[in-house]
Amino acid sequence: MALSDVDWSRTAWWGIGAVLAAAVTFVVYSFVGTFVFGVFIYYATRPVYNRIRKRIPQPSVAAAVAIFAMVLPALLLAGYALLIVANQIRELDIAGNGYLDQLPFTQETLDVLTDPSQIAALDWQQYVTLDTIGGALNSVAQAADTVAVIGIGAIHLFVMLAVAFYLLRDGGRLGRYLVRFTDQAGIVDAYGLAVDRDLKSIFFGNILNAIVTGTIGVIVYSVLNVFAPDGGSIPAAALVGLIAGVASLIPIVGMKLVYIPVAAFMAVRAVANDVTGGLAFVLAFALASLIIVDTIPDLVLRPYVSGRSLHVGAVMIAYTLGPLLFGWYGIFLMPVLLVLVVHFVRIVLPELLAGEPLRPYTVDPTHLTAEGPAIHSSDPDSAPAEGGGGGDTVASRGEQPPEDTAEEE
Repeated sequence: MALSDVDWSRTAWWGIGAVLAAAVTFVVYSFVGTFVFGVFIYYATRPVYNRIRKRIPQPSVAAAVAIFAMVLPALLLAGYALLIVANQIRELDIAGNGYLDQLPFTQETLDVLTDPSQIAALDWQQYVTLDTIGGALNSVAQAADTVAVIGIGAIHLFVMLAVAFYLLRDGGRLGRYLVRFTDQAGIVDAYGLAVDRDLKSIFFGNILNAIVTGTIGVIVYSVLNVFAPDGGSIPAAALVGLIAGVASLIPIVGMKLVYIPVAAFMAVRAVANDVTGGLAFVLAFALASLIIVDTIPDLVLRPYVSGRSLHVGAVMIAYTLGPLLFGWYGIFLMPVLLVLVVHFVRIVLPELLAGEPLRPYTVDPTHLTAEGPAIHSSDPDSAPAEGGGGGDTVASRGEQPPEDTAEEE
């Protein structure tokens, strides 16, 4: 092709678009953990948001209520549970003590905050005075490094909540734009439905259950230890609760792999050492584990979780390799990559290899009857504009919307 045939104006715009895409990619890569956790918050909040929309028609208000009335308190509670675990790790001299040095607490204050028995015994009135508040503010102001750490953490938290908020409020518009802009044969719609269904199952059904279970386990076991008889306490109670939450990701047996051996150890120790009331405390630990930590979170979350189509072994490998490859956020990022790859191979790749046009009928329709993606459920009241060229979407093909999406809307 001769140089005179090149559309230099269009080429320049493509170059500008490539530069902008590279810049956005760099930003997302630099803060990938923050963005991925924001997506997790979105999936964890979406069922609640959809129900709030039935009573609050304004999407901005509904999203704000879902985020700040439910998610933010839950994040603070989970953060407090992690603080208890971190202090126990320090006491056991395991590893990772460097992070504790950056916390805005003295070690004495940290020990009090993470011990339920000491919190219950505190006289809070002596701390709520102008002198103590002023002294605390001066101490924080003098610790520049601590203020910087808190500020950076607050910025990351703000971005996470902002990502979740705007996905809740505007996810429907964004999804319809992508479908109209790129989808002439319905393949983006089909791919989005499949990916969204499995991301909901992974984020809301598995990871959220693990976080809720771990948080409940840490707090319940720490409180139980307040009433433990001498020589009969739960060993490393906070760590046991955290490990129980992680073990809930294991299919079928789940956290029973943790609390049953711990209960057996406590029972043997109580009998061997003739601990007064030891067996009764073991029974209380077992019942609390079975009912409060194991059963209740599962019963609360189970109605919202649709059936999964991913191989259980592949999901377990993603959970295991994710943190090893990427760090703490790998447990969120690796399952996302797994879902994207699996459905690309299942839906798109066969057509690309065959060199045929991408057709939605190549997708097994039984896989599209679970919950629809954010493009259908996040913005219930909005609809495609008339005559807008919406492409061959599920709605335009005359198919029934997903069952729980119709219910939520």
